[in-house]
Amino acid sequence: MTEKRLDFIDLKAQQEKILPALNERIRRVLAHGQYILGPEVNELEERLAAYVGVRHAITCSSGTDALLMALLAYQIGPGDAILTTPFTFIATAEVIQLLGATPVFVDIDPRTFNLDPAALEEAIASWGKNPRTAHLKPKGVIPVDLFGQPADYDKINAMAAQRGLFVLEDAAQSFGATYRGKRAGALAEVAATSFFPAKPLGGYGEGGAIFTDNDSLAEILKSIRVHGQGANKYENVRLGLNGRLDTLQAAILLVKLEIFDQEVADRQKVAQRYGDGLRNVVEVPYVSPQCTSVWAQYSVLSDQRGELQRKLKDAGIPAAVYYPLPLHRQGAFAHLGYQAGDFPVSEHAAGRIFSLPMHPYLNEKDQKRIISVLLS
Repeated sequence: MTEKRLDFIDLKAQQEKILPALNERIRRVLAHGQYILGPEVNELEERLAAYVGVRHAITCSSGTDALLMALLAYQIGPGDAILTTPFTFIATAEVIQLLGATPVFVDIDPRTFNLDPAALEEAIASWGKNPRTAHLKPKGVIPVDLFGQPADYDKINAMAAQRGLFVLEDAAQSFGATYRGKRAGALAEVAATSFFPAKPLGGYGEGGAIFTDNDSLAEILKSIRVHGQGANKYENVRLGLNGRLDTLQAAILLVKLEIFDQEVADRQKVAQRYGDGLRNVVEVPYVSPQCTSVWAQYSVLSDQRGELQRKLKDAGIPAAVYYPLPLHRQGAFAHLGYQAGDFPVSEHAAGRIFSLPMHPYLNEKDQKRIISVLLS
C-alpha cells in the first residue's frame, strides 16, 4: 500500500480544530460590515502588544510592508545604507532598495544562520576604508531571526547604539520565540513580523505587524499605514501607502492566537523528536542557550543534500531549500558588485541546507517515517 503524501505545513488540521470559533468570528465581521480597520483590528493590536510585551502593535498588510513602513518612518532614502544579512528571503533587502537606499550585506553565524555580530562589527569598523561603503551613510541594521530563532540582540543593539544606528528586528519567522526571556518583537527599537499563512502565527492571506515602545514612532507608523494621513483621510502630512490589515484577517488571527501557545509547545516536541532521530545523519539545528526557537522551519545541513532530498521525494515527503542562492548573488542586487566568495558562511550554508516538514500537528508516526527515510 502506498503511504500518504505528507504536508510540509498542515493548515487543514489546525482549521478543523478551530473551525467553530473561526466561523463565529467571521460571522461577526460580516454582521457589522467594517471590513477595513474594524474593531477586530484594534482588538488584535492590543492582544499582540500584550503578548510581545511592548506598548504598541501596528498591524499592516504584509510582513514586507511592515519592514517598508518602518524604514519610511526613519526616512530612509538615497545615500543611506542599511546593514543586513544575505541569507534570508529577498523582502528584507528589497525594501531597502525600493526606497533608493543601499543594502550592505554582512555574513552570518554558521550555527544560528543569523547575522554575525563579529562580522557586523568588522563591517562598521572598516566602513570608511571600503570603497563599496565609503560614500554611503550608515543608518540602521536589520537582523533577521531566521527559521524561528532570534539573533544576538544584546551585541547588535550595543554596536548600533555606539554608532547612532537604529535596529529593526525582522521577526517574520520568530513570533513566539524568546531571547534572554524577552519575546521576539520586543528585542529592538522597532520590529516587524509576518502573518503569511505558513508563518507560526499565520492568517488566511497576507498580513503583518510592527512593534515598538516608541510612542511617536507608533503614531508615524499609523499615519504611513493610511497614505500618510493626518487629522483626517484627506489631510496627508507625509508620503505613505495603503498598508492596512483587513478586518477578516484580524478576526482569523484572533482565533489562532488563542491556541498559539499550545502550538509553540507542540513545535518544541516535533523539533526534539527530529533532533533525537537525525543527529547522526545530518547536522541538526543549533539553538543558542539564550534563545528559544519557534521553529518556523526545521532546517538541517548535509553534504549529501541531493541524495537525501531524492529519498524524501521518492517516499512522498516534501522538503524545501531555504535559501538556495544568497541575496548578494541574486540578479536584483547585481549592481552592488558582490562576487562569489564574499560571504563564505552564507554560501556554504546555501549549498548544504534543506528543511523538513514542520508544524504543530506533525504526529509521531509520520515523523518516524520521515526520520526512517533519511536513515535508510
